[in-house]
Amino acid sequence: MSQTAVTSTGMERSIHEMLKDAPSLNESENAVHTGTPPPHVPNNLVGASQARPATMTLPLGSPTSQNSVSMSPGTPLQNGDAQTMRSAQSKIESIKNWSISTYKCTKQLMYEKLGKTSRTVDSELEAQIELLRDTQRKYCNILRLSRALASHFHHVVQTQHALGEAFSELAQKSPELQEEFLYNSETQRNLTKNGETLLGALNFFVSSVNTLCNKTIEDTLLTVRQYETARIEYDAYRTDLEALALVAKTDASSAARMEEAQSNYEQHKQNFEKLRSDVSIKLKFLDENRIKVMHKQLLLFHNAVSAYFSGNQTALEATLKQFNIKVKSPNSSLPSWLEQ
Repeated sequence: MSQTAVTSTGMERSIHEMLKDAPSLNESENAVHTGTPPPHVPNNLVGASQARPATMTLPLGSPTSQNSVSMSPGTPLQNGDAQTMRSAQSKIESIKNWSISTYKCTKQLMYEKLGKTSRTVDSELEAQIELLRDTQRKYCNILRLSRALASHFHHVVQTQHALGEAFSELAQKSPELQEEFLYNSETQRNLTKNGETLLGALNFFVSSVNTLCNKTIEDTLLTVRQYETARIEYDAYRTDLEALALVAKTDASSAARMEEAQSNYEQHKQNFEKLRSDVSIKLKFLDENRIKVMHKQLLLFHNAVSAYFSGNQTALEATLKQFNIKVKSPNSSLPSWLEQ
């Protein structure tokens, strides 16, 4: 055999060996390979390595590794968890303090009713508060009756207006009684006009008394209720401090509890004294405002009612001008949204 033939035969064997070692063409297109296994690896392991290609390890400095998310101790997620935990702990602490305070106040009220403990009493201030509540009850009764009067009178004015229109219509259709129907119609129209004027004064009176009862006085009573709650809390923590003071004489380990009770007592004492001062000031200003408002409203009520029932139309209109009251007919239609 010639040298050329030997060389070609060796090349053919080398090509066959390379094809034998190459990966199969039937493998998945998504597979990533790092190369052929070394020649000393058995055939069964070669198949396994072809079915599961080797994983590519990326260096730390590569762009892919920089995009990965690492959970370090300072990540925003963990910071949010810490904030949520602190918020939950704060709410739990608030509920705990509220529960303790509610228990102490309930216990204080029960002991007061049973006569087992004392309560702080400001006789002068409590007398003023009781007088204010009695005044509100009486003014609310005036408000209820005034509303009833205005409602009834509104129906009277409507009836007079309808009666005047009926008289006027019959005057046109009854020539034999035309004069009688006409002067009765005119009388009812005059009564309707004056009634609408008086109704405006009554409605203004009702509105002012309603504001006084349900807004001005009620605002002061809201402060009074806050003061009464603060008084119960103050007495509850005062009683608690007195009880701990008795225990501290025989038990030296209660010093920490004694200090906490003293701090709570001082805090509630300041709140109680502040609200007591606020109530005294509000009662003073309320009394001055009540006298001023009712003086004006009672004068309006008296002058309007007297002028109407005496038939003095001029005095009735002058009364409404004095108090800047605009009269609106109960039979007029409501203004459109363009007029409002």
